[in-house]
This record gives sequence, C-alpha cells and structure tokens, in this order.
Amino acid sequence: MDTFKIRTAILSDLETLLEFEQGIIAAERPYDPTLRAGRISYYDLGELINSDDAEVVVVEHEGSIVASGYAKIKKAQAFLDHGMYSYLGFMYTHIDYRGKGLNKMVIDALKKWSDSRGISEVRLSVYSDNTGAIKAYEKAGFKKHIIEMRMVGPK
Repeated sequence: MDTFKIRTAILSDLETLLEFEQGIIAAERPYDPTLRAGRISYYDLGELINSDDAEVVVVEHEGSIVASGYAKIKKAQAFLDHGMYSYLGFMYTHIDYRGKGLNKMVIDALKKWSDSRGISEVRLSVYSDNTGAIKAYEKAGFKKHIIEMRMVGPK
C-alpha cells in the first residue's frame, strides 16, 4: 500500500521544488498566451519557506517529494467581510502520483495551517480552461467565485 507523509518544506527541498515550479509553468503555458517565452519563475520559494506568513508543504513517498503547495496570508480588500485570507498556490503533484488524493491532502494541511492562524477564508486562482484542476479544487470544497477577463489591444 502507498504511504504518503506530508510535512513542512525546508530549504534543502528547493532543488525539487524548483523542478515542480517548472512543471506547473509547462502545464499552464497552453492556458496563458501572455506568459513570456523561455524559463520563467512564479514564486520566491525560499522566501515562502522562511516566511512566518506562509506555509509550504510537501508530500513524500519513499523518501521522494511527490507533491507540493503553499498558503500565504494576505490582506483582504477593505470592503470585504474578512480582514485576511490564505491564498493557495504552487499546487503540484508529480505525474506518476496523480489521482491518489495528494492534492486534497495538501489542501487539507494548508487549510489546517490557515485555521491555526485564525484564517477561515481560503482562495486560489486557476485558469478557466483548466477543467482538470477546477474539478480537483471543487472536489476539495472550492467554489467558482470571480472570473477575471482580459482584452488585448493592438501592439
């Protein structure tokens, strides 16, 4: 039987986490024509790992990191009924381990961390055409909220 262990990420995990980040970017490129060509980065993972206002978690299987995610506490807009919220990102599961409930395991751990900080509002962003991710997040309890739209003018 597969055994998975979730834990807080540490700086020595960075090499694997940076590979995961590139996996996320590769998966998202088809959904976002505005991403620059070449190697890009979304996150300062070292800063997130060291931050008191963020929690980066990884899932291990047989000594290897196979999934990740983070929660970062952010200040909400003044007109909202919650002052702070946790924003989830860096959600990645290695291709060989998808479909095993690891994304939910990561979300549950990040929700628990958020709750321990007194944060009950949890948000994330997902591309509208990424139906697989949307289904996974809905399965974990998220609901669609706002659709961000864009228009590109002539260059």
